[in-house]
Amino acid sequence: MQRAIRWFFGAIGLGIATTGYAYKVERRWMEVVAQTIAIPGLPEEWKGVRILHFSDLHLGHYLGIEELEKVVDRINEQQPDLICFTGDLVDKSTRLLSSAIPILARLHAPLGKFAVLGNHDWRYGEQLIVRQALLDSGFSVLINEHIKIQKKEGALFVAGMDNALHGVPDPQKALNGISPEDTVILLVHEPDFAEEAVKHPFALQLSGHSHGGQVRLPFLGHLITPPMAQKYVQGLQYAGDGKLPVYTNRGIGTTILPVRLFCRPEITVLTLV
Repeated sequence: MQRAIRWFFGAIGLGIATTGYAYKVERRWMEVVAQTIAIPGLPEEWKGVRILHFSDLHLGHYLGIEELEKVVDRINEQQPDLICFTGDLVDKSTRLLSSAIPILARLHAPLGKFAVLGNHDWRYGEQLIVRQALLDSGFSVLINEHIKIQKKEGALFVAGMDNALHGVPDPQKALNGISPEDTVILLVHEPDFAEEAVKHPFALQLSGHSHGGQVRLPFLGHLITPPMAQKYVQGLQYAGDGKLPVYTNRGIGTTILPVRLFCRPEITVLTLV
């Protein structure tokens, strides 16, 4: 009986300790992930270029201006050539955006800053406000469109999709005017859009949305992920039998519950080869 009581209270204590760690420690313990991405036909001038990929800030109650400043400082420390943000700047409110704009404007990359909108950015009809905040912060916001980046004699294109859950994503429109031989990096918030993207001449897809599951357990992995983040949950995977590399960033903020377990917030440095 005494042993059973000890086990019971031990389990309660472990649960409390784990919850405290997930809330107090891990959700603020950012990881910088370095990943090499091989792209066939990559222009010589673009080999070795470093893309900083981040996602899902979820500015609001659980991630405020002070935390955002730390994120921006950490990103700038990496000295990226190019910065890509794959959506969910806000969580449930746009109230922090006016304070966030000058901080996000400090992000620097010589080849540019690019962004798409996430499903939370669309909530309550505030997608236009979020888009304008990103524009005011120096980002090019891509909605079914692309931008050509010239580096010496070699060009690379960054294309962005409208949000797959609430918008009208149109790959053909985003690729309009681009040759099939050109190298195109696709930004789209929802990673499972890769099942559609693989039908088009994209060289790489960058996404977020999943949070990596936000809570992961040993041997089991993620417990739950949102719609359109069921297959490509985290890290580098491939769609279409290896045809399209898809990198899913675990994101920085949290939603629903302010916890992370075995799933640290992430910024990613992608080196193109």
